[in-house]
Amino acid sequence: MKTYVLGGGCFWCLDAVYQMTNGVKSVVSGYTGGAVQYPSYEQVCSGMTGHAEVVAVTFDEDIIPADVILDMFFAQHDPTTLNRQGYDTGTQYRSSMFYATTEDEAAFRAAIVRNQSNWRDPIVTSLEPLGTVYEATAEHQDFYARRPEVGYCQVIINPKIAKVRKHYAQWLTA
Repeated sequence: MKTYVLGGGCFWCLDAVYQMTNGVKSVVSGYTGGAVQYPSYEQVCSGMTGHAEVVAVTFDEDIIPADVILDMFFAQHDPTTLNRQGYDTGTQYRSSMFYATTEDEAAFRAAIVRNQSNWRDPIVTSLEPLGTVYEATAEHQDFYARRPEVGYCQVIINPKIAKVRKHYAQWLTA
């Protein structure tokens, strides 16, 4: 098993896609990259803690290649907007990849290069050393799976799922 910690705006969006990806064993929404220990959702949303909303995606490389996990990451958010995803603005919504090893860092750099051709503007995804990941509360885990009827899911997450499905349908379960 391998785990990547990725930030691409609101963690609900990344969680929704990875939850339906073959070979993904768990997706945990949380926060990392900041200075406050055990930050609350409200503290992170204030933009004052330095944390990014992230998902820790644990997957089986015998089922899904790491490159596919990373390419799906770049397909489901806009990595060319600094500290912004749609209506969500602030460093907590930054496009970010948190590496635990030099191998992860190299894989992340390669993914940026590989995916740049899909974007007109330069990718601004930050590469940061992985620190402590603070798990978000239960209400933020599996949000889309539990509440697909919510307006945010319908308007923001469904189009992202459709975009990923267009290019990665063979890797999705539902």
